[in-house]
Amino acid sequence: MSKTPLYQELRQKSDPLWQAVFGHPFVRGIGDGTLSRDRFEFYLKQDYAYLVDFSRVFALAAAKASSLPDMGTFATLLNVTLNTEMELHRKTCAAFGIPAKELEKTRKGMITTAYTNLLVRTCYEGSLSDILAVLVPCACGYVEIARKLKSQGLPDNRFYRDWIETYSSREFEEFADWLIETMNEHAEHASAQRKATWAQLYESSARFEYLFFDMSWKKEEWPSPISFEPGG
Repeated sequence: MSKTPLYQELRQKSDPLWQAVFGHPFVRGIGDGTLSRDRFEFYLKQDYAYLVDFSRVFALAAAKASSLPDMGTFATLLNVTLNTEMELHRKTCAAFGIPAKELEKTRKGMITTAYTNLLVRTCYEGSLSDILAVLVPCACGYVEIARKLKSQGLPDNRFYRDWIETYSSREFEEFADWLIETMNEHAEHASAQRKATWAQLYESSARFEYLFFDMSWKKEEWPSPISFEPGG
């Protein structure tokens, strides 16, 4: 039986996928400052819509947590998402001439819809352990991406620099470390079947992380034959 903690095991097995994320032109464009503004704007709008449901993940995780300390940490994560991460998006969009009201009206693209549906459905149908498995690829993946980009030198573009510094901050790193530790604790005495379920959830979420950046690079909403405004 492997003595490797579950998160580390899942991260190692999915390394080719994460290397693809690190090497994606959208991610590299943030790191070297060459990402076009229109792509970053598209990303900010879709990510803002995504973060609304990501906040629900933390709220539901707090409700399903069995201890007060865990409830408190998930409540803090909810606060950070709503009032730090989303505020970064609001400020950047405001600097681009995109008011908060317009940002809040963003219609989810196909990938955003599929990803958030996975998150929210897992929260309602699964246990706290299931929720951890489906949320750590985003929470921990962003920290890993930002650390890697920061180690290569910050770009001159202040918006991309702010993005990197936010997700590589001590606050986000501490939360990522806590999520990893908590996931590993839940897996310590779990059955092989339960671990397999968590592995599937982790893998699905990690794949969506790649797809989200790819969607933003292509500025892809819905396929043209079915792309229309509601009521159209």
